[in-house]
Amino acid sequence: MRNFLSIEQLSVKEIQTIIQTAINEKYALKMGRPQYSEALYGKILAMIFQKPSTRTRISFDVGMRQLGGSTIILNVSDMQLGHGETISDTAKVLSRMVNAIMLRCYKEEDLLELAQNASVPVVNALTNESHPCQILAAAMTFMEHGKDLNKSKLTWLGDFNNVTNSYIELAEKLGFELIISTPEITGKQQNKLEKAQSINSKIIYEKNPQIAVSGADVIITDTWISMGDSAKNIEKYTPYQVNTKITPFAKKDFIFSHCLPAHRGEEVINEIIDGKHSIVFDEAENRLHVQKAILLYMFGII
Repeated sequence: MRNFLSIEQLSVKEIQTIIQTAINEKYALKMGRPQYSEALYGKILAMIFQKPSTRTRISFDVGMRQLGGSTIILNVSDMQLGHGETISDTAKVLSRMVNAIMLRCYKEEDLLELAQNASVPVVNALTNESHPCQILAAAMTFMEHGKDLNKSKLTWLGDFNNVTNSYIELAEKLGFELIISTPEITGKQQNKLEKAQSINSKIIYEKNPQIAVSGADVIITDTWISMGDSAKNIEKYTPYQVNTKITPFAKKDFIFSHCLPAHRGEEVINEIIDGKHSIVFDEAENRLHVQKAILLYMFGII
């Protein structure tokens, strides 16, 4: 049994295997010859949502079906978990009825408690601290668009959030250059950066967005206000908007990444997200293929 809780827990070989399996299965599916169409026959994935979702919900649901399994979708408001039952009790009960559990929640501690008490594999579909599924889908998409991560410069612009954390963990593992450009760094974020820099000196904080974007192969951003966040002063993020004033500092063949949903006109303008450099919809599609590879990994098939 393997949990999928963070990029940090994975070896380089496991990361490469998941991404390559996703690429292979995507191609095989389009050719009408999927390799793993019955791999999870009879398996049931319980999908628990504290946070709403579009891509995560659809990709895991469709992915399980394409692998021969099925899903049960559970909103916390519809469960005893939302009315006082402990996470540990929920984990133990579900483990007797389903074959794996997916959780999309707020607190990282809730995910870890669920995994500690479950006797079936648990997958992290997002917490306030990390978003590992998204990062592997992004890495897959960068590769499809000709970017060798070991030789690429990735620049993150805007809010330092859970997606940023998972990019840092991937950079620690794969050793690529990652520039993080945000108005300010909190103590917790500083600690994460310093730990990462002890592993990979090419992970850098640069407050000036123009300097950060200079020579970038990939520009990445996300919404400035995440789900569940209290209101922020978004004016301080304005210099970090991905627009036609800042993209000329990047390489001519840069690609633009966003995990969606996007707040158009805030962190990115339409001309960029809908333009020739954008890979956001390829990235969204690849969530399906990466989720399938993650499920195969969790069940020990790859």
